[in-house]
This record gives sequence, structure tokens and C-alpha cells, in this order.
Amino acid sequence: MSAIEAIILGIIQGLTEFLPVSSSGHLELGKAILGDKSLPEESLLFTVVLHFATALSTVVIFRKEILEIIVGLLQFKWNEQTEFSLKIILSMVPAALIGVLFNDQIEALFSRQIILVGTMLILTGLLLFLADRAKNTDKPVTYKSAILIGIAQAIAILPGISRSGATISTSVLLGIDRERAARFSFLMVVPLILGKMAKDLLDGGIAESQMDILPLILGAVAAFVSGLVACQWMISLVKKSQLKYFSFYCLIVGGVAIAISL
Repeated sequence: MSAIEAIILGIIQGLTEFLPVSSSGHLELGKAILGDKSLPEESLLFTVVLHFATALSTVVIFRKEILEIIVGLLQFKWNEQTEFSLKIILSMVPAALIGVLFNDQIEALFSRQIILVGTMLILTGLLLFLADRAKNTDKPVTYKSAILIGIAQAIAILPGISRSGATISTSVLLGIDRERAARFSFLMVVPLILGKMAKDLLDGGIAESQMDILPLILGAVAAFVSGLVACQWMISLVKKSQLKYFSFYCLIVGGVAIAISL
């Protein structure tokens, strides 16, 4: 993988992790367009590094909220922050179970399955369109809604379904305040990404990679910087009810991806 390709894929990851257009789907499309010939171990290592970079950008943006959660947990006090952290944990359970029980089947779907990616992008577009038309309310995240949002996140493991799009749309359709929906969606993915990284490292597949360090660094920096921009931009867009534009984008890209693959 060249340095330019690494930067392009890093920008794609950083932007699409937060914008509701599917980071996994766009990474697969990007690799296919660029003609990436990386070995499976190299591709996995690169993907893990990019996900870590975007998780780090989330930590930077929400550092105040994350610090408050950590302090609340360390003090063993039941307050708003500890209750919020429990909801985050609940939301992680469905995706964690799917990841553990069906890991091999899921990884098989990330092998340039462009028709599947296109179909799931269309599904994402329809979900975003419905969410954009939903009535804006000021409901908080409840324990029940946290589990339902977590189920949406688990479904979004499929390449082409946007994780942020699925979780934010589900939150909005449940009547949760739009800004709260966006913040909850972005915070709930941090422990999940770190957990997935730990699993990949323990499995040993990454250790076999001989990928050059320069593309990894360039891709990570590109993903981190673009992630900072996209995360803040997305919060603003959700508040302004402008998800329909991403809906149209997903429908178009999904349709083009299917047409090219046929």
C-alpha cells in the first residue's frame, strides 16, 4: 500500500466513522477502487489502526464527558454520570455478543462483497430518510432505549450499514433528543472499538503482518484529523435535521455499487 492510498483510506475512515454513510462499506469500496492487494493480515492491521485513530478523535472531543464518567465510577457514587456509563455498557452487549459468537462469519463478509455493501447502503439511506422526518423531542436515553440502540449497533456490524447512521436514527425514531442521540452514539462506540482491537491483538493475526510503518502512520493521522472534523460536524447536522442529504448519498452510492458489480 502506497502512502497516498493510506492517506486516502484514512480520510475515508475518519469521515465515514461519524458521518452516517458506513465506514466499513466505504473502506471496502475504497480498497476496491484503489486496487488494494494487501494480504489479509496487512488489511486487518491497517483497519485496526484506522479504527483506533478515529476512537482517539472521539476521546479528544468528548474528553470532558469521558473524564466525568471515569471519576464517577472511581468514586463509586450513583449519580447521573454513573447511570450514563451503565447505559453505555448495556448498549455494547448486543454487538459484543454478535462479535464473539459470529466473528468468523462476519469477517467473511468483509472480502470485497460489493453487492452486499451496496444493498446495505441503500438500507442505511432509507433509515436515515425516516429519521430525518421524525418529530424532534427532548426525551433522554433510557435503559430500554439503550438496549434498542445497542441492537441497532449490532446490526450495523454488516458492511454497508452505517453504525452512526443506525444508532442515531434509532435514537431519533425512539424520540430521544437529537444532540443527546449523537453524543450517545459516538461515546458508545469507543469501548467497543477498543475491545475489538484487544481481541484482534490477542488472536495473533495482526502480529503476522509485515506492513510498512509509514502507511500506517499516515493513515492513522489522516483518520484522526478527519475524524475530529467529522464528529463535530455531524453533531451540528443532527441538531439541524439534515440527515436527508446523507440518505440521498447512501441511496446513490449503494445503487452505483450494485450496478458496477452486476
